[in-house]
Amino acid sequence: MRPLLIAKTGQTLEDCARRCGDFEHWFVRGLALDAAEVQVVDLPRGEPLPPHRAVSGVVITGSHAMVTDRAPWSEALADWLAEAVPMGMPVLGVCYGHQLLAHALGGEVDYHPAGPEVGTVPVRLTPAARSDPLLARLPEAFHAHATHAQSVVRLPAGAVHLAGNDYEPHHAFRVGERAWGVQFHPEFDTDIMHTYVQVRAARCERPERDWAAIRAGVRDTPEAARVLRQFAEIVRTAEW
Repeated sequence: MRPLLIAKTGQTLEDCARRCGDFEHWFVRGLALDAAEVQVVDLPRGEPLPPHRAVSGVVITGSHAMVTDRAPWSEALADWLAEAVPMGMPVLGVCYGHQLLAHALGGEVDYHPAGPEVGTVPVRLTPAARSDPLLARLPEAFHAHATHAQSVVRLPAGAVHLAGNDYEPHHAFRVGERAWGVQFHPEFDTDIMHTYVQVRAARCERPERDWAAIRAGVRDTPEAARVLRQFAEIVRTAEW
């Protein structure tokens, strides 16, 4: 089997990396794959993308970068994704990856007008998700971890809207048969989420927010975590 590509778009917080590993480790764990079954490409460090047919699918990680900065490595990945989706490659973009996939396919990304969404948040599926290959097995309402300043403010043409909440309407979408973006973090556990909440609180971001309540609201998100194993199954069975 061809390896699954993990397109790494940054590094986690230094303290989080020491205790929990980095982005790629969280995804390998969540996908229930062996390290030998994945190929990690660290794009900000200049590592090249493989030919499309050399991989079985791609997961695009989160990042502390911003899609609107249009970094050269990010725009190169966007171009690569724009070619991958019509080929039928299984694609899963998470947080930054979700936004970059939308940007690559003609959607619009910008800062959320109400500021960052942080913590364990409620997510609701749309009726279209009931028949979606990735999300159909999830309950109609579930909790997921989130930390993002930018959002997909306009979905790509033809995208199927799959999930959202009152704060962030575009928590999930699909384009074509096998390309998904999810704004929430199915790869996070409570330790990782607590770390991000603590860092944002220490920076005094949005001082009007009740950061103690946000910290207290962090909880396990087993339903959201199912997304990764379901995507791994889609990759195993996809013919493209």
